[in-house]
This record gives sequence, C-alpha cells and structure tokens, in this order.
Amino acid sequence: MKSSPASRSRDIERQAGYLRPEHCAPPPPRTHSADDMWFIRDGCGIVCGVITWLLVFYAEFVVVFVMLLPAKNVAYSLINGAVFNGLAFLALASHFRAMCTDPGAVPKGNATKEFIESLQLKPGQVVYKCPKCCSIKPDRAHHCSVCKRCIKKMDHHCPWVNNCVGENNQKYFVLFTMYIALISLHALIMVTLHFVFCFEEDWAKCSSFSPPATVILLIFLCFEGLLFLIFTAVMFGTQIHSICNDETVSLRLRRFLSFRCKQSSAALMNFNMHYTEAR
Repeated sequence: MKSSPASRSRDIERQAGYLRPEHCAPPPPRTHSADDMWFIRDGCGIVCGVITWLLVFYAEFVVVFVMLLPAKNVAYSLINGAVFNGLAFLALASHFRAMCTDPGAVPKGNATKEFIESLQLKPGQVVYKCPKCCSIKPDRAHHCSVCKRCIKKMDHHCPWVNNCVGENNQKYFVLFTMYIALISLHALIMVTLHFVFCFEEDWAKCSSFSPPATVILLIFLCFEGLLFLIFTAVMFGTQIHSICNDETVSLRLRRFLSFRCKQSSAALMNFNMHYTEAR
C-alpha cells in the first residue's frame, strides 16, 4: 500500500528492528540535577520575553503613578492597586515558570540498542525515531526546530515565553494567558473611568503629569490592553479547548492540512476527469 504524503512528511517511522541504533551515540551522562533551570538561548524568544516584562512594568507604572496615586478616593486606589498588582505579579510568575520549565523534552540519543531492548517491544510494534536528536519519540511528541528537542505533547512554540508549550509547562502558559487577559481588562476599565473623571474635573488635577503626557500614556496603555486582551483571551480559549478535547494545536493543524490536501487532490482529479471528457 502506497504511503500518503502526510506519512512521508513525518519523522522516520520504522519497526524496532530497523531503527539502526548503531548510528546513535549513547547520551552523555547527566552531571546536574533534574531540577536545573531550563532556558532556551534563542535571540527572538529572549527579546519577546523581555518585551513582555517591560509591557507589564509599563502598565504598572501608568496604573499606579498616573491613575491611582493622584486619585482622591483612597479606598478606590487601595483596592484597585492591590488587585492589579496581585494579578500582575501572578502573570509574571507564571510567565517565568512557563519559560524556565522543561516542557517535556525527550532525552537526546536514547535510540540505542540497550534502550530499544529495554522497551520490550512486541513483534511488529511500530515506534518513532527522530533523526535530528536520535531519540525514540513517545506518542504525540514532536521535534521543535527552535528548542532543538523532541517535546512530549508539544502544543506549539511560543516566542513570548521563549519556550515550547508542552506536557510539563502547559498549565503555567494557561495561567499566564489568563492573568494577562485579566490585567488587560482591568486596565481598560480603569483607563475608561480615569478619562471620564478627567473630563468631568480639571485635567491638571486628575494626574501628577501634564495633560498631554497623561493622554499619551493612557492612550498607549489602552491600545496595549486592548491588543493583549484579545490575543491572550483567544489563546486562553484555545488552550482550554485543547485540554478539554485532549489534543494540541500541532495535531489540529496536521489534521487541517491533511483535510485540505485531500480536498485539493479531489478537486484536481475532478478537473482532470472533466477535462478528459471534454476532449
């Protein structure tokens, strides 16, 4: 039976007897503990991660120094300050954990003869080998070209957390998107209320900054909050949908591409058939 294009595009799939383990060197011995920090040295991801923290700090600055401290209502300032700062702290903490947690990397070079024999595979049982990191891939593991590792239950690689979203850090990524969506919504509400207050009162009294500077800072915060509210809310909903249906973004994308490929092939066959009949 002829293999489909989708199966040929996947990593090498062979039975246990044809994995050629002699081509794989044994993995180097670990000289550090399993709790050591995981960090991907990718320039784009590092820049995106730094930008994420800077944007949160900017929102903190505008909320605290432009809107809350000049407010006359002390209770309003204390309550909103505690809520916003608490959510911002949780957002940064979950971002750090999502970035510095091993997402579920498969050990490199474990496609050795000894390891394959230890799996006690049944005759005819099919396993997957990644030719790039020379490892036996568990089910639903995929190779990430940025992390340069096979990741268990890899959902996608997110540059904003400079890491793959996989089996071990998906919960932190979900929390990060939720907290960012909440602080974005909170900031938008406070910006709206502050604009209303400034229009009703004197602009010089509603902020410790000059009116033009206040307007610029609030407009930029409003744009930032709206943009990241939409983005993180969509990502949060996508992640919850994936968790509830026990699937990943990469799996859905593969199914979609396979479906589109079948549709294109069927359309091409119909065109050829009608063209032949017309001739």
